[in-house]
Amino acid sequence: MKTDSRMQRTEKKTKGVQMEKISFKPGNMLYPLPAVMVSCGEFGGYSNIVTAAWTGTACSDPPMVYVSLRPERYSYGIIDASREYVINLVTEDLARAMDFCGVRSGKDVDKWKECGLTPVPSETVKCPAIAESPVNIECRVKQKIELGSHHMFLAEVTAVKVNGEYMNEKGAFELNASHLLAYSHGTYFGLGKKLGTFGYSVKKQKGKKGKSRK
Repeated sequence: MKTDSRMQRTEKKTKGVQMEKISFKPGNMLYPLPAVMVSCGEFGGYSNIVTAAWTGTACSDPPMVYVSLRPERYSYGIIDASREYVINLVTEDLARAMDFCGVRSGKDVDKWKECGLTPVPSETVKCPAIAESPVNIECRVKQKIELGSHHMFLAEVTAVKVNGEYMNEKGAFELNASHLLAYSHGTYFGLGKKLGTFGYSVKKQKGKKGKSRK
């Protein structure tokens, strides 16, 4: 009877697992991604904002990031000429502005004015940062890589600015309190509930004896 019981439990678990896989053609299915606004141009002169999801971390030492844009995008020419840009992280409150900056061209509209965003000077680059963003990452292009539909602007991070409202009483930056956005398969999402912190799977739980296994 014990053996039969174990077999029944195993069968139930197996039935709950989706075994079939459907083949798709090769494509961009790496989700979720950060949704950001990239500012470029010159503070006090002409500047623009472009929405980007093809962006990410490339190296930690030296700190490097990238933004991949289609050459036909208006901001592409600005960044290609200046070799600078600022990555501005986006919160839920900035979702509508971010989407607008992705579907309207700087050739036709002043995105700063239309979205009610405030340009502020950067520390190490000429292009402005977005005051309403919780984090502004100043970048200087080191290499442009022409990949195909998109060209990658690989850049070194030259400065990072954060909004003081997210600093706690101990002087630590609480980025996750800003309600950042993510982009997944054509849809914007607010970040969900906290599941754990880095390394939580191997940390010893309180009240339990024994060493954690790695």
